[in-house]
Amino acid sequence: MQAQLLWRTLPSLVLGLLFLSMPAMGSCSDKYPELLGQLQKQADFMQHTNTLLDLYIRSQGLDKNGLKEHCREHPGAFPSKDALQRLSRRVFLRTLDTMLGHVLLRLAALEQDIPKAQDLEMLSVVKLNIRGFKNNIHCMAQLLPGSSETTEPTPTSPGASPSPTPTLDTFQRRLEGCRFLHGYHRFMRSVGQVFREWGKSLSRSRRHSPHQGLLKGARRMQLSGRNKRLMPRVQLAPGSHRGAPGG
Repeated sequence: MQAQLLWRTLPSLVLGLLFLSMPAMGSCSDKYPELLGQLQKQADFMQHTNTLLDLYIRSQGLDKNGLKEHCREHPGAFPSKDALQRLSRRVFLRTLDTMLGHVLLRLAALEQDIPKAQDLEMLSVVKLNIRGFKNNIHCMAQLLPGSSETTEPTPTSPGASPSPTPTLDTFQRRLEGCRFLHGYHRFMRSVGQVFREWGKSLSRSRRHSPHQGLLKGARRMQLSGRNKRLMPRVQLAPGSHRGAPGG
C-alpha cells in the first residue's frame, strides 16, 4: 500500500523540483550561489533509487527470488567519485553533460521493456528532469572564470540510439538495464558530493575575499576613531609646563 502511494505522489514531487529549480527551460540564472544550490539539490534528488531504479526493478520482475542482488553497477560504466574530483570544474561539467546524454539515450532504449503506462509516464518525468539538469549545467559553464565561448547543452535525441545489448536474451537485457541504472544513481550521488565541495569552497572564498578584508579593515578604523573620541582629555594644573622641570 505504501509503495502504491509513493508511486502516485512521486511524479508530483519530481515536477515540483522542476518547478522550483527551473522556472523556464533554456533560461539561465546569473547568480552563481543560487545556480550551484539548484544543481546540488537536483543531483541529491536524482541519486535516490525510488526515482528510477526501483521503478525498473518492479516493472521487470527483478524484485523476486533474490534477483535484485545481481543488480550491481558494472565497474567503469560511470566515472568514480575520485575521478570526478580530479577534474577541473569545466571538464567536470562537460563530462557530466556527456554522461547524462548517454543516460537519456539508454532510457529511450529501456522504456521499450516497460509495459505499464503509469511507469512510462514516470520515466518521461525523469527524462524531463535530466534535460533540465543538463540545462543548468550549461548555465553554470557560462559562469565559470574564463568562459569566453557560448556552448550549448549536448543535444540528445530520444530513440536515436539502439539498445546497447541487442543480442542478449530478455532476462539478461533486463539485468543489464538494472545494472546501468544502479550505476547512474551512484554516479549522481558522487556528482552531488562534488557540487557540495564547490559550495564549501565558495564559503571559504567569501570569508577570505579581499572585499571582506576591506570591510573588516574599515570596521577597525571606525572603532579606533570612536575610541579616540571617547578618551578623556587630561587637564594640566595651573602654572605647570609640558617641558622638563628647570634647575
